[in-house]
Amino acid sequence: MDYEPKILGFLCNWCSYAGADLAGVSRIQYAPNLRVIRVMCSGRIDPIFILEGFLKGIDGIMVLGCHLGDCHYINGNYEAEIKIGVLNKLLKLIGFSERLILDWVSASEGNRFAQVVNEFTEKIRDLGPSPIKDKKYKINITDELNVIKSALSDIRLRVFIGRKRSIITEGNVYGEVISEEEFDKILDQAIYDEYIRNKILLKIKNKSKSVPEISKEIRVEPNRVLEHIICLKSRGLVDFDKIIDIYPKFISIKEE
Repeated sequence: MDYEPKILGFLCNWCSYAGADLAGVSRIQYAPNLRVIRVMCSGRIDPIFILEGFLKGIDGIMVLGCHLGDCHYINGNYEAEIKIGVLNKLLKLIGFSERLILDWVSASEGNRFAQVVNEFTEKIRDLGPSPIKDKKYKINITDELNVIKSALSDIRLRVFIGRKRSIITEGNVYGEVISEEEFDKILDQAIYDEYIRNKILLKIKNKSKSVPEISKEIRVEPNRVLEHIICLKSRGLVDFDKIIDIYPKFISIKEE
């Protein structure tokens, strides 16, 4: 009955933060649940920052920037759109995507700023507290968020995200221009693959397990699990311990 959501907002200095300032000086009422972090550009926001917020128990996170085409740094908000889009796809895999929004507010839109904050606050209020606050779900949700954090820290996904706009407009290193639709299909597969691979690494972090064991835990077919393990082995991240039946039992390589 007394629950009030904790909302974190990353606001672009030139537009959405100025819009918030206008709402304040104009005495436009909006929900007091928002705590603001001002950034120079929405494109500066690394998805890891958002995951850290969720891991610390924030109920909902807003990323607000300049309208597309009006970025003070020309393309920053387009980059933000790509990065937040990838993060949203990963959060959908664990049922967490509704707690994050990306929206655009200009410096002259004090009323719109208040509306966006009020609507999102009401949405989070309806969803209830972050499940990470519930002891019954905390360990599982924490593990899932850390899996996503690890996936987004991997250089492969970061290169995909960083080069999307150039590849679909200028072409790849071979001069081939890939359509946005085709690129998104490749990216979606890469997102899912990195999520599963990092989930496997989490499952064998403290104890070596067989392919069937991991398959049962992460609910992925054994043959697909084995394919991911072979990929991880090629990166030097796991090693085979011994063979049990037809599947290898393996352990993750420990860091020095």
